[in-house]
Amino acid sequence: MTETFADLIACEDVLMFVNAATTSTGQREFRHDEGEQRLSLGFLHAYMLENYRALYAAALALDINDHNAALIVRNLLRGAAAVDVETRRAEGRLIARRLVLLPPQRVYRLFRDLRRAGVNNRRTRAIMRDWLAARPDLAFDAVKYRAGVKRTVRHAHLGLDRETGTFLFAPRARKAYDRPIFESWRRAHHDQRAVYELPFTVAEGFAAKHGIPRAVFLERIEPRLTRLERLRLQEHARKAKVASVEADLGAMPLTRLATYVLSLPLDERSERRAELTGSLRTAARRTAGARAGTWGRVAAVLDDSFSTTGSAQKRRRPLAVALAGHHLLEALAAEYAPLWTSGRVDALMLYPFGPTPLGERILDALDTAPDRLVIISDGWDNAPPGLAAEVLRVWRTRLDPARRVAVTHLNPVYDADDFDVRRLAPTVPTAGVRDAENIPALVELARFAEGRSGLAELRAHLDDQVARFLAAPAPEAADAPALSAEAADAGSGPGASASAGAGG
Repeated sequence: MTETFADLIACEDVLMFVNAATTSTGQREFRHDEGEQRLSLGFLHAYMLENYRALYAAALALDINDHNAALIVRNLLRGAAAVDVETRRAEGRLIARRLVLLPPQRVYRLFRDLRRAGVNNRRTRAIMRDWLAARPDLAFDAVKYRAGVKRTVRHAHLGLDRETGTFLFAPRARKAYDRPIFESWRRAHHDQRAVYELPFTVAEGFAAKHGIPRAVFLERIEPRLTRLERLRLQEHARKAKVASVEADLGAMPLTRLATYVLSLPLDERSERRAELTGSLRTAARRTAGARAGTWGRVAAVLDDSFSTTGSAQKRRRPLAVALAGHHLLEALAAEYAPLWTSGRVDALMLYPFGPTPLGERILDALDTAPDRLVIISDGWDNAPPGLAAEVLRVWRTRLDPARRVAVTHLNPVYDADDFDVRRLAPTVPTAGVRDAENIPALVELARFAEGRSGLAELRAHLDDQVARFLAAPAPEAADAPALSAEAADAGSGPGASASAGAGG
Protein backbone atom coordinates (compact mmCIF):
# COMPACT_ATOMS: atom_id res chain seq x y z
CA MET A 1 0.00 0.00 0.00
CA THR A 2 1.39 3.42 -1.00
CA GLU A 3 2.01 5.86 1.80
CA THR A 4 0.44 9.30 1.39
CA PHE A 5 2.27 12.50 2.23
CA ALA A 6 0.03 12.87 5.31
CA ASP A 7 1.07 9.38 6.45
CA LEU A 8 4.74 10.27 6.16
CA ILE A 9 4.19 13.48 8.15
CA ALA A 10 2.31 11.53 10.83
CA CYS A 11 5.12 8.99 11.07
CA GLU A 12 7.67 11.78 11.51
CA ASP A 13 5.50 13.52 14.11
CA VAL A 14 5.06 10.37 16.20
CA LEU A 15 8.78 9.54 16.14
CA MET A 16 9.62 13.14 17.05
CA PHE A 17 7.29 12.96 20.04
CA VAL A 18 8.65 9.59 21.20
CA ASN A 19 12.18 10.98 21.07
CA ALA A 20 11.13 13.98 23.14
CA ALA A 21 9.16 11.88 25.63
CA THR A 22 12.15 9.60 26.07
CA THR A 23 14.80 12.25 26.66
CA SER A 24 13.21 15.43 28.04
CA THR A 25 12.17 15.80 31.66
CA GLY A 26 11.45 19.52 31.45
CA GLN A 27 14.70 20.25 33.29
CA ARG A 28 17.68 22.35 32.27
CA GLU A 29 20.07 20.80 29.76
CA PHE A 30 23.59 21.85 28.79
CA ARG A 31 22.33 24.18 26.03
CA HIS A 32 18.72 24.93 27.04
CA ASP A 33 17.25 26.24 30.27
CA GLU A 34 14.24 24.81 32.09
CA GLY A 35 11.77 27.31 30.62
CA GLU A 36 12.74 26.45 27.04
CA GLN A 37 12.49 22.74 27.77
CA ARG A 38 9.04 22.97 29.36
CA LEU A 39 7.63 25.27 26.69
CA SER A 40 8.86 23.07 23.86
CA LEU A 41 7.71 19.85 25.51
CA GLY A 42 4.31 21.30 26.41
CA PHE A 43 3.69 22.26 22.78
CA LEU A 44 4.52 18.73 21.59
CA HIS A 45 2.09 17.16 24.08
CA ALA A 46 -0.71 19.53 23.03
CA TYR A 47 -0.01 18.89 19.34
CA MET A 48 -0.02 15.10 19.71
CA LEU A 49 -3.16 15.08 21.86
CA GLU A 50 -5.06 17.13 19.31
CA ASN A 51 -3.87 15.42 16.12
CA TYR A 52 -2.92 11.83 17.01
CA ARG A 53 -4.73 10.99 20.22
CA ALA A 54 -4.67 7.20 19.76
CA LEU A 55 -0.93 7.19 19.02
CA TYR A 56 -0.37 9.66 21.87
CA ALA A 57 -2.03 7.23 24.31
CA ALA A 58 -0.10 4.29 22.83
CA ALA A 59 3.14 6.04 23.82
CA LEU A 60 2.36 4.96 27.40
CA ALA A 61 3.37 1.44 26.33
CA LEU A 62 6.81 2.60 25.16
CA ASP A 63 9.98 3.25 27.15
CA ILE A 64 9.27 6.93 27.66
CA ASN A 65 10.34 8.55 30.92
CA ASP A 66 8.10 8.92 33.97
CA HIS A 67 7.75 12.69 33.60
CA ASN A 68 6.17 12.39 30.17
CA ALA A 69 4.09 9.34 31.10
CA ALA A 70 2.49 11.39 33.89
CA LEU A 71 1.87 14.29 31.47
CA ILE A 72 0.15 11.96 28.99
CA VAL A 73 -2.08 10.51 31.72
CA ARG A 74 -3.01 13.98 32.95
CA ASN A 75 -3.82 15.23 29.44
CA LEU A 76 -5.90 12.16 28.55
CA LEU A 77 -7.95 12.46 31.73
CA ARG A 78 -8.47 16.18 31.28
CA GLY A 79 -9.67 15.82 27.70
CA ALA A 80 -11.87 12.72 27.83
CA ALA A 81 -15.16 14.41 26.94
CA ALA A 82 -14.48 14.50 23.20
CA VAL A 83 -13.88 10.76 22.69
CA ASP A 84 -16.18 7.76 22.52
CA VAL A 85 -16.58 4.95 25.03
CA GLU A 86 -14.30 2.50 23.18
CA THR A 87 -11.51 5.07 23.08
CA ARG A 88 -11.93 5.84 26.77
CA ARG A 89 -11.85 2.13 27.56
CA ALA A 90 -8.60 1.63 25.61
CA GLU A 91 -7.05 4.68 27.25
CA GLY A 92 -8.22 3.55 30.68
CA ARG A 93 -6.40 0.24 30.36
CA LEU A 94 -3.18 1.95 29.31
CA ILE A 95 -3.46 4.53 32.09
CA ALA A 96 -4.11 1.93 34.78
CA ARG A 97 -1.18 -0.20 33.67
CA ARG A 98 1.21 2.72 33.44
CA LEU A 99 0.26 4.01 36.89
CA VAL A 100 1.23 0.64 38.37
CA LEU A 101 4.71 1.10 36.90
CA LEU A 102 5.22 4.71 38.00
CA PRO A 103 6.91 5.47 41.34
CA PRO A 104 4.16 6.06 43.93
CA GLN A 105 5.37 9.55 44.81
CA ARG A 106 4.99 10.57 41.16
CA VAL A 107 1.46 9.13 41.01
CA TYR A 108 0.43 11.04 44.13
CA ARG A 109 1.89 14.19 42.55
CA LEU A 110 -0.12 13.49 39.38
CA PHE A 111 -3.29 13.13 41.44
CA ARG A 112 -2.46 16.45 43.13
CA ASP A 113 -2.14 18.13 39.72
CA LEU A 114 -5.48 16.67 38.60
CA ARG A 115 -7.10 18.07 41.73
CA ARG A 116 -5.63 21.51 41.14
CA ALA A 117 -6.89 21.41 37.56
CA GLY A 118 -10.39 20.52 38.73
CA VAL A 119 -10.42 17.15 36.95
CA ASN A 120 -12.92 15.15 38.98
CA ASN A 121 -14.95 13.11 36.48
CA ARG A 122 -16.13 9.58 37.29
CA ARG A 123 -13.34 7.89 35.35
CA THR A 124 -10.64 9.88 37.13
CA ARG A 125 -12.11 9.06 40.54
CA ALA A 126 -12.43 5.39 39.60
CA ILE A 127 -8.81 5.24 38.40
CA MET A 128 -7.66 6.81 41.66
CA ARG A 129 -9.77 4.36 43.66
CA ASP A 130 -8.50 1.30 41.76
CA TRP A 131 -4.86 2.42 41.99
CA LEU A 132 -5.13 3.07 45.71
CA ALA A 133 -6.86 -0.29 46.25
CA ALA A 134 -3.97 -2.00 44.45
CA ARG A 135 -1.30 -0.55 46.74
CA PRO A 136 0.34 -3.46 48.60
CA ASP A 137 0.32 -1.63 51.95
CA LEU A 138 -1.88 1.46 52.21
CA ALA A 139 -0.86 1.97 55.85
CA PHE A 140 2.77 2.27 54.71
CA ASP A 141 1.71 4.82 52.08
CA ALA A 142 -0.31 6.72 54.66
CA VAL A 143 2.87 7.18 56.70
CA LYS A 144 5.40 7.73 53.91
CA TYR A 145 3.20 9.74 51.49
CA ARG A 146 0.68 11.08 53.96
CA ALA A 147 -0.12 14.36 52.20
CA GLY A 148 -0.55 12.60 48.87
CA VAL A 149 -2.88 9.95 50.29
CA LYS A 150 -4.98 12.62 52.02
CA ARG A 151 -5.37 14.64 48.83
CA THR A 152 -6.29 11.57 46.80
CA VAL A 153 -8.87 10.35 49.33
CA ARG A 154 -10.49 13.77 49.51
CA HIS A 155 -10.53 14.37 45.78
CA ALA A 156 -11.92 10.95 44.81
CA HIS A 157 -14.32 10.82 47.79
CA LEU A 158 -12.92 7.46 48.88
CA GLY A 159 -13.96 5.54 51.95
CA LEU A 160 -11.34 4.34 54.45
CA ASP A 161 -11.38 2.11 57.48
CA ARG A 162 -11.76 4.01 60.73
CA GLU A 163 -8.13 3.73 61.89
CA THR A 164 -6.59 4.83 58.58
CA GLY A 165 -9.03 7.71 58.32
CA THR A 166 -8.22 8.83 61.85
CA PHE A 167 -4.47 8.62 61.19
CA LEU A 168 -4.73 10.74 58.06
CA PHE A 169 -7.11 13.44 59.26
CA ALA A 170 -6.85 13.47 63.07
CA PRO A 171 -3.65 11.61 63.99
CA ARG A 172 -3.51 12.85 67.60
CA ALA A 173 -7.10 11.80 68.33
CA ARG A 174 -6.08 8.27 69.34
CA LYS A 175 -3.95 7.30 72.32
CA ALA A 176 -2.76 4.14 70.53
CA TYR A 177 -3.08 2.48 67.11
CA ASP A 178 -3.59 -1.18 66.26
CA ARG A 179 -1.48 -1.07 63.09
CA PRO A 180 2.23 -1.26 64.06
CA ILE A 181 3.40 1.39 61.57
CA PHE A 182 0.81 3.91 62.78
CA GLU A 183 1.74 3.19 66.39
CA SER A 184 5.46 3.56 65.57
CA TRP A 185 4.76 6.96 64.02
CA ARG A 186 2.82 8.05 67.13
CA ARG A 187 5.57 6.84 69.49
CA ALA A 188 8.38 8.35 67.38
CA HIS A 189 7.30 11.80 68.56
CA HIS A 190 8.61 11.04 72.04
CA ASP A 191 10.50 7.70 71.81
CA GLN A 192 13.72 7.55 69.77
CA ARG A 193 13.55 3.75 69.53
CA ALA A 194 10.39 3.98 67.42
CA VAL A 195 12.19 6.13 64.83
CA TYR A 196 13.96 3.05 63.49
CA GLU A 197 10.67 1.27 62.82
CA LEU A 198 9.65 3.84 60.19
CA PRO A 199 10.51 4.27 56.48
CA PHE A 200 13.82 6.07 56.01
CA THR A 201 12.41 9.33 54.63
CA VAL A 202 10.00 9.65 57.56
CA ALA A 203 12.54 8.51 60.15
CA GLU A 204 15.03 11.10 58.89
CA GLY A 205 12.72 13.93 59.95
CA PHE A 206 12.23 12.46 63.41
CA ALA A 207 16.00 11.91 63.76
CA ALA A 208 16.59 15.60 63.10
CA LYS A 209 13.86 16.50 65.61
CA HIS A 210 15.49 14.36 68.31
CA GLY A 211 19.04 15.50 67.43
CA ILE A 212 20.27 11.97 66.72
CA PRO A 213 23.85 11.98 65.34
CA ARG A 214 23.98 11.09 61.63
CA ALA A 215 26.33 8.14 62.07
CA VAL A 216 24.16 6.62 64.79
CA PHE A 217 21.02 7.14 62.75
CA LEU A 218 22.44 5.57 59.56
CA GLU A 219 23.74 2.54 61.42
CA ARG A 220 20.44 1.82 63.16
CA ILE A 221 18.14 2.58 60.21
CA GLU A 222 20.18 0.38 57.85
CA PRO A 223 17.83 -2.66 57.93
CA ARG A 224 14.94 -0.51 56.60
CA LEU A 225 16.81 1.03 53.67
CA THR A 226 15.64 0.25 50.15
CA ARG A 227 18.11 -0.76 47.44
CA LEU A 228 18.21 2.72 45.90
CA GLU A 229 18.41 4.43 49.29
CA ARG A 230 21.48 2.31 50.03
CA LEU A 231 23.11 3.45 46.80
CA ARG A 232 22.25 7.11 47.45
CA LEU A 233 23.51 6.98 51.05
CA GLN A 234 26.59 4.87 50.51
CA GLU A 235 29.02 7.79 50.25
CA HIS A 236 27.45 9.55 53.27
CA ALA A 237 27.85 6.32 55.21
CA ARG A 238 31.51 6.01 54.20
CA LYS A 239 32.21 9.53 55.42
CA ALA A 240 30.38 8.78 58.65
CA LYS A 241 32.34 5.49 58.92
CA VAL A 242 29.20 3.36 58.90
CA ALA A 243 30.31 0.16 57.20
CA SER A 244 26.92 -1.55 57.39
CA VAL A 245 25.32 0.67 54.71
CA GLU A 246 26.61 -1.11 51.63
CA ALA A 247 24.72 -1.45 48.35
CA ASP A 248 24.83 -4.52 46.14
CA LEU A 249 26.10 -2.61 43.12
CA GLY A 250 25.73 -5.49 40.69
CA ALA A 251 21.99 -5.62 41.38
CA MET A 252 21.49 -1.93 40.55
CA PRO A 253 19.93 -0.74 37.27
CA LEU A 254 22.74 -0.24 34.75
CA THR A 255 22.33 3.47 33.99
CA ARG A 256 21.78 4.36 37.64
CA LEU A 257 24.93 2.44 38.50
CA ALA A 258 26.89 4.31 35.81
CA THR A 259 25.65 7.61 37.26
CA TYR A 260 26.89 6.55 40.69
CA VAL A 261 30.30 5.53 39.33
CA LEU A 262 30.76 8.89 37.59
CA SER A 263 29.89 10.71 40.82
CA LEU A 264 32.95 9.22 42.53
CA PRO A 265 36.34 10.99 42.56
CA LEU A 266 38.87 9.56 40.10
CA ASP A 267 41.12 8.36 42.94
CA GLU A 268 38.30 6.36 44.48
CA ARG A 269 37.35 4.88 41.13
CA SER A 270 40.93 3.74 40.67
CA GLU A 271 41.06 2.19 44.14
CA ARG A 272 37.77 0.35 43.59
CA ARG A 273 38.45 -0.56 39.95
CA ALA A 274 37.78 -4.29 40.24
CA GLU A 275 34.56 -3.78 42.24
CA LEU A 276 33.10 -1.04 40.03
CA THR A 277 34.03 -2.59 36.69
CA GLY A 278 32.77 -5.97 37.80
CA SER A 279 29.47 -4.47 38.96
CA LEU A 280 28.97 -2.61 35.66
CA ARG A 281 29.63 -5.75 33.66
CA THR A 282 27.32 -7.81 35.86
CA ALA A 283 24.52 -5.28 35.43
CA ALA A 284 25.15 -5.17 31.67
CA ARG A 285 25.02 -8.96 31.31
CA ARG A 286 21.80 -9.07 33.29
CA THR A 287 20.30 -6.38 31.03
CA ALA A 288 21.44 -8.14 27.84
CA GLY A 289 19.91 -11.43 28.97
CA ALA A 290 19.40 -13.93 26.15
CA ARG A 291 20.60 -11.35 23.60
CA ALA A 292 24.17 -11.42 24.96
CA GLY A 293 26.68 -12.06 22.19
CA THR A 294 24.07 -12.01 19.40
CA TRP A 295 24.84 -8.66 17.75
CA GLY A 296 27.96 -9.77 15.88
CA ARG A 297 30.77 -7.25 15.37
CA VAL A 298 29.78 -3.97 17.01
CA ALA A 299 31.62 -0.65 16.90
CA ALA A 300 30.52 2.16 19.19
CA VAL A 301 31.29 5.88 18.98
CA LEU A 302 30.74 7.25 22.48
CA ASP A 303 30.61 10.93 23.40
CA ASP A 304 32.58 12.04 26.47
CA SER A 305 33.06 15.66 25.37
CA PHE A 306 32.54 18.64 27.67
CA SER A 307 28.85 18.92 26.80
CA THR A 308 28.22 15.57 28.54
CA THR A 309 28.56 17.55 31.78
CA GLY A 310 24.78 17.99 31.50
CA SER A 311 23.28 20.45 33.97
CA ALA A 312 22.82 20.92 37.70
CA GLN A 313 19.54 18.98 37.48
CA LYS A 314 20.90 16.25 35.16
CA ARG A 315 24.49 16.03 36.28
CA ARG A 316 26.65 14.01 33.86
CA ARG A 317 23.53 12.27 32.59
CA PRO A 318 24.63 12.11 28.91
CA LEU A 319 27.99 10.65 29.96
CA ALA A 320 26.30 8.13 32.26
CA VAL A 321 24.13 6.91 29.36
CA ALA A 322 27.24 6.55 27.19
CA LEU A 323 29.14 4.64 29.92
CA ALA A 324 26.19 2.32 30.59
CA GLY A 325 25.68 1.89 26.83
CA HIS A 326 29.35 1.00 26.42
CA HIS A 327 29.05 -1.90 28.88
CA LEU A 328 25.71 -3.07 27.45
CA LEU A 329 27.02 -3.06 23.87
CA GLU A 330 30.07 -4.99 25.07
CA ALA A 331 27.71 -7.64 26.45
CA LEU A 332 25.51 -7.71 23.32
CA ALA A 333 28.41 -7.97 20.87
CA ALA A 334 30.41 -11.00 19.80
CA GLU A 335 33.28 -8.62 18.98
CA TYR A 336 33.32 -5.06 20.29
CA ALA A 337 35.31 -1.92 19.44
CA PRO A 338 34.57 1.19 21.58
CA LEU A 339 35.82 4.62 20.50
CA TRP A 340 35.41 7.59 22.85
CA THR A 341 35.45 11.07 21.32
CA SER A 342 38.28 12.11 23.65
CA GLY A 343 40.45 9.21 22.49
CA ARG A 344 40.60 7.78 26.00
CA VAL A 345 40.46 4.00 26.43
CA ASP A 346 39.86 3.63 30.18
CA ALA A 347 36.08 3.82 30.53
CA LEU A 348 36.17 3.80 34.33
CA MET A 349 38.20 7.02 34.49
CA LEU A 350 36.01 9.10 32.17
CA TYR A 351 35.00 12.70 32.82
CA PRO A 352 33.50 15.33 30.47
CA PHE A 353 36.33 16.89 28.46
CA GLY A 354 37.13 18.51 25.13
CA PRO A 355 35.35 18.98 21.79
CA THR A 356 33.24 16.43 19.88
CA PRO A 357 35.18 15.02 16.87
CA LEU A 358 32.43 12.61 15.86
CA GLY A 359 33.46 12.51 12.18
CA GLU A 360 36.95 11.24 12.95
CA ARG A 361 35.70 8.63 15.39
CA ILE A 362 33.06 7.39 12.94
CA LEU A 363 35.78 6.91 10.31
CA ASP A 364 37.83 4.92 12.85
CA ALA A 365 34.79 2.85 13.76
CA LEU A 366 33.88 2.02 10.15
CA ASP A 367 37.49 1.02 9.58
CA THR A 368 36.92 -1.94 11.95
CA ALA A 369 34.40 -3.43 9.45
CA PRO A 370 31.55 -3.80 11.95
CA ASP A 371 28.16 -5.40 11.38
CA ARG A 372 26.60 -2.64 13.48
CA LEU A 373 27.70 0.89 14.37
CA VAL A 374 26.04 2.59 17.35
CA ILE A 375 26.70 6.27 18.07
CA ILE A 376 25.74 7.64 21.50
CA SER A 377 26.06 11.42 21.44
CA ASP A 378 24.12 14.67 21.78
CA GLY A 379 24.82 15.23 18.07
CA TRP A 380 26.82 18.46 18.37
CA ASP A 381 29.60 17.50 15.95
CA ASN A 382 32.07 20.39 16.17
CA ALA A 383 35.63 19.26 15.46
CA PRO A 384 35.29 20.13 12.60
CA PRO A 385 31.57 20.97 12.33
CA GLY A 386 29.62 18.85 9.88
CA LEU A 387 32.28 16.18 9.28
CA ALA A 388 30.17 13.40 10.79
CA ALA A 389 27.21 14.19 8.50
CA GLU A 390 29.45 14.17 5.43
CA VAL A 391 31.17 10.92 6.41
CA LEU A 392 27.83 9.22 6.96
CA ARG A 393 26.41 10.62 3.69
CA VAL A 394 29.32 9.33 1.61
CA TRP A 395 29.29 6.01 3.42
CA ARG A 396 25.59 5.44 2.78
CA THR A 397 25.45 6.72 -0.82
CA ARG A 398 28.83 5.61 -2.20
CA LEU A 399 30.47 2.95 -0.05
CA ASP A 400 27.57 1.03 1.52
CA PRO A 401 24.36 1.69 -0.45
CA ALA A 402 23.20 -1.87 0.33
CA ARG A 403 23.28 -0.98 4.04
CA ARG A 404 25.47 -3.90 5.04
CA VAL A 405 26.44 -2.00 8.17
CA ALA A 406 23.50 -1.03 10.40
CA VAL A 407 24.14 2.48 11.72
CA THR A 408 22.07 3.92 14.58
CA HIS A 409 22.47 7.22 16.42
CA LEU A 410 21.13 7.33 20.00
CA ASN A 411 20.82 10.80 21.51
CA PRO A 412 20.27 11.35 25.28
CA VAL A 413 19.58 15.10 25.02
CA TYR A 414 16.39 16.83 23.86
CA ASP A 415 16.88 19.87 21.63
CA ALA A 416 14.14 22.34 22.63
CA ASP A 417 14.68 24.48 19.51
CA ASP A 418 14.01 21.63 17.08
CA PHE A 419 11.33 19.83 19.16
CA ASP A 420 13.42 16.67 18.77
CA VAL A 421 16.81 15.18 19.49
CA ARG A 422 19.58 16.54 17.29
CA ARG A 423 20.31 14.34 14.27
CA LEU A 424 23.69 13.68 12.65
CA ALA A 425 22.57 12.94 9.09
CA PRO A 426 19.31 12.32 7.18
CA THR A 427 20.64 8.93 6.08
CA VAL A 428 21.10 7.66 9.64
CA PRO A 429 18.19 6.83 11.98
CA THR A 430 18.22 8.71 15.29
CA ALA A 431 16.33 7.81 18.46
CA GLY A 432 16.20 9.49 21.85
CA VAL A 433 17.58 7.47 24.75
CA ARG A 434 17.27 8.05 28.48
CA ASP A 435 18.37 4.73 29.96
CA ALA A 436 20.92 2.46 28.30
CA GLU A 437 18.74 -0.50 29.27
CA ASN A 438 16.39 0.50 26.43
CA ILE A 439 19.03 0.43 23.69
CA PRO A 440 17.89 -2.87 22.06
CA ALA A 441 14.28 -1.63 21.82
CA LEU A 442 15.36 1.80 20.59
CA VAL A 443 17.56 0.34 17.86
CA GLU A 444 14.45 -1.49 16.64
CA LEU A 445 12.31 1.65 16.82
CA ALA A 446 14.94 3.74 15.05
CA ARG A 447 14.42 1.83 11.79
CA PHE A 448 11.18 3.78 11.33
CA ALA A 449 13.21 7.00 11.26
CA GLU A 450 15.10 5.84 8.13
CA GLY A 451 11.98 6.33 6.01
CA ARG A 452 11.98 2.70 4.84
CA SER A 453 9.02 1.90 7.12
CA GLY A 454 5.83 3.91 6.99
CA LEU A 455 2.90 4.78 9.21
CA ALA A 456 1.14 1.44 8.72
CA GLU A 457 4.17 -0.46 9.99
CA LEU A 458 4.63 2.02 12.81
CA ARG A 459 1.00 1.55 13.88
CA ALA A 460 1.47 -2.22 13.78
CA HIS A 461 4.61 -1.90 15.89
CA LEU A 462 2.80 0.28 18.43
CA ASP A 463 -0.17 -2.10 18.53
CA ASP A 464 2.22 -4.96 19.26
CA GLN A 465 3.95 -2.95 22.00
CA VAL A 466 0.58 -2.05 23.56
CA ALA A 467 -0.53 -5.71 23.55
CA ARG A 468 2.69 -6.80 25.24
CA PHE A 469 2.50 -3.93 27.70
CA LEU A 470 -1.04 -4.78 28.81
CA ALA A 471 -0.34 -8.52 28.95
CA ALA A 472 2.82 -8.24 31.06
CA PRO A 473 2.48 -9.33 34.71
CA ALA A 474 2.30 -6.65 37.36
CA PRO A 475 5.64 -5.87 39.06
CA GLU A 476 6.49 -7.58 42.36
CA ALA A 477 3.01 -8.95 43.01
CA ALA A 478 -0.11 -9.74 41.06
CA ASP A 479 -2.35 -8.14 43.66
CA ALA A 480 -3.52 -5.25 41.48
CA PRO A 481 -7.24 -5.63 40.66
CA ALA A 482 -8.38 -5.37 37.07
CA LEU A 483 -9.47 -1.94 35.97
CA SER A 484 -13.09 -1.53 36.95
CA ALA A 485 -15.72 -0.92 34.31
CA GLU A 486 -16.31 2.52 35.77
CA ALA A 487 -12.63 3.45 35.47
CA ALA A 488 -12.50 2.19 31.90
CA ASP A 489 -15.76 3.65 30.59
CA ALA A 490 -16.63 6.77 32.55
CA GLY A 491 -16.18 9.97 30.64
CA SER A 492 -16.03 13.60 31.53
CA GLY A 493 -19.34 14.96 30.36
CA PRO A 494 -20.99 18.03 31.80
CA GLY A 495 -22.71 15.97 34.46
CA ALA A 496 -19.48 14.39 35.61
CA SER A 497 -17.52 17.53 36.37
CA ALA A 498 -16.48 18.39 39.86
CA SER A 499 -18.79 20.34 42.07
CA ALA A 500 -17.63 23.56 43.66
CA GLY A 501 -16.69 21.80 46.87
CA ALA A 502 -15.09 18.70 45.35
CA GLY A 503 -11.72 17.73 46.69
CA GLY A 504 -12.16 19.08 50.19
